[in-house]
Amino acid sequence: MSASNGSAEPATTAGTPLRYTRGSRGYRRVNLALFAAGCSTFAMLYATQTLLPELSEGFHLDPAAASVSVSVTTGGLALAVIPVSMLSERWGRSRVMTISVFAAALLGVLAAFAPDFTTLVVLRAVQGVALAGLPATAMAYLAEEVDGPSLGTAMGLYVAGNSIGGMAGRLVTGLASDLGGWRVALVAVGLLALGCAVVFRVLLPPSRNFTPSAMTARQLTGVLRAHLADPVLRRLYLLGMVFMAAFGTVYNYLGYRLLAEPFGLPQAVVGAIFVIYLAGTFSSAASGRLVGRLGHRATLWTAAAVTAVGALLTLPDSLALVVVGLVVLTAGFFAGHSAASSAVGLRVTAGRAQASALYLAAYYLGSSLGGPVGGFAFHGEGWAGAVVFVLVLMAAAGAIAAGLGGRVAVTRTRLLARTRAHVGSAA
Repeated sequence: MSASNGSAEPATTAGTPLRYTRGSRGYRRVNLALFAAGCSTFAMLYATQTLLPELSEGFHLDPAAASVSVSVTTGGLALAVIPVSMLSERWGRSRVMTISVFAAALLGVLAAFAPDFTTLVVLRAVQGVALAGLPATAMAYLAEEVDGPSLGTAMGLYVAGNSIGGMAGRLVTGLASDLGGWRVALVAVGLLALGCAVVFRVLLPPSRNFTPSAMTARQLTGVLRAHLADPVLRRLYLLGMVFMAAFGTVYNYLGYRLLAEPFGLPQAVVGAIFVIYLAGTFSSAASGRLVGRLGHRATLWTAAAVTAVGALLTLPDSLALVVVGLVVLTAGFFAGHSAASSAVGLRVTAGRAQASALYLAAYYLGSSLGGPVGGFAFHGEGWAGAVVFVLVLMAAAGAIAAGLGGRVAVTRTRLLARTRAHVGSAA
């Protein structure tokens, strides 16, 4: 018997692992807990995104330089997510996730008191490392605790929590910065995240199927090599990267466009625009059902096309079209992210935490690298340059998805043989 938070529960019944199924009380608790944790993570991860114009003005920075306050956080998460996933194999999923969300919330409040931009960047980078604990283990926790037919919906709801958190964080920062500046905004987001962390800890059920593993560095290297040797997983990782690079570009520099003429919107209204994240909430939950009907490849093609159309709709200097375009783009992005991340969970049956960590490392590197590159496009060619960058990325996503083939799932026998071969070569 093993439980990741110290509570003992039976791991099996008559030799069959206990997994939460859709409609059960435990399934609802899992979904609500990880929904709250996802809200907390995305609210903190992109807390400075709405504040970039204010940071540019206050610290005399151009848009690309100010965006570093976002990029270092996603970059810190990307670099830490694999080592933290290794810790989760020893300490347990829920313990690592709990430490992650509480530590990140406290760092978020501390960042509000940074005396200069360099200190703010350092604190945001450390916060990114702290945040790594949730995404590094959440998908592995779901894959272990939720039965296969219910996993797509559960993963979609977890991603939906991300979208709600992203929306709430931007709404809070937009309103709070109008009232008291960027420092008050960061304190407000930190307190919001702390509340979500408490909800997460209270609701999350103990693990039923987690078994601690004393994986060595060499064994970890072998598992990572096994996953990277899988061409389907490589494509899924690249898909996460390009989708996130496109999404990060749009939302990093949207505020600059809406604050400037011909729109000239106040900061609070620009923050309110992020209620559009609700489109991601619905499309994430719907993505699981779409995968069941069309398959992963067709769903990812659809998501890339929808994202591209949304970007094109934002080109005219019409606030109504910009809002519609953002709704469409956000729905497409979250559908693509949900489909790709759930496919990773279905593809592997061994080393799930490491497979998820590799996906998330690529995903957040997409934000860290794609955001500044998109910033150069925006700085050089205006909003049209940012849109062209997004279109190129979505064309790449369509080409990558084309190579997924008809099936994403792999048989347990094949995957275990591949993993053992790479672990053996690493040892």
